[in-house]
Amino acid sequence: MQALWMIVASFSFACMGVCVKLAAAAFSAPEIVFYRSAISLLMMFVIVRLQGVRLATPHWRFQLLRGVSGFISLLLYFYAIVLLPLATAVTLNYTSPLFLALLLVWLGGQRPRRGMLGALLLGFVGVVLLLQPTLRADQLAGGLIGLGSGLMAGLAYYNVRELGARGETEARTVFYFSLLSTVGSALWMGAHEFHAVDARGALLLFGVAAFATLAQLAMTRAYKRGQTLVAASLAYSTVIFASLFGALLWGERLSAGAWLAIALIVASGIAATRLVRAGPAAQD
Repeated sequence: MQALWMIVASFSFACMGVCVKLAAAAFSAPEIVFYRSAISLLMMFVIVRLQGVRLATPHWRFQLLRGVSGFISLLLYFYAIVLLPLATAVTLNYTSPLFLALLLVWLGGQRPRRGMLGALLLGFVGVVLLLQPTLRADQLAGGLIGLGSGLMAGLAYYNVRELGARGETEARTVFYFSLLSTVGSALWMGAHEFHAVDARGALLLFGVAAFATLAQLAMTRAYKRGQTLVAASLAYSTVIFASLFGALLWGERLSAGAWLAIALIVASGIAATRLVRAGPAAQD
């Protein structure tokens, strides 16, 4: 039963991607990130007040690193959604477990577990195969941006683990991430033309924030009450939902080689997630 919560989360993340892609016709990526983050910030402010959580934190360095890396990942992800087929952008963002595994070895001092190198090699072979069709001039930037979103997401998750190991509350971590993303995207918006929000735009922007919030809540419940490996594996169903939406709404079709690459990335991501969570640093 708890596995269904991850299906709900994956479907909601894919719906968020659809709203981002539709909203991109009228708004820049920084604007979309700003509205998504600002709405989340208001919600988290209410939650921390209701829970009586103090906003002062002794772990400001990790909060800053988590917030900045998460903001950059979110911004790059939204850019990738605009530039690439939805399933491709989602898959490149989901390389984050591979980068997290590398960061745990490099920064966390974890010993590479048996099979980790194989999982990483398999994953990055998949990345190369997936990026190969995008090496045309019109999509190369999108492919690299999508891969960058996975790298920065891996760094964000690393700092989330460090915060959890130090006893930092989830509500405070999400609040600071929303705060930094709101401020960062507001500053970034200064370099772009600001667009007025009409009724359709407001609905799409609210959809981005609402589906993201629903996905986060469902994902949290799935990980807390279900089996971690099952939840992590089902998280990749976002790729399936995204490919269906891409085909139905934009006529996107992925080649057999692209599907093989996605399968390699998904398999390696599941393996890396299992090996990372089995390590001593996974108790967060």
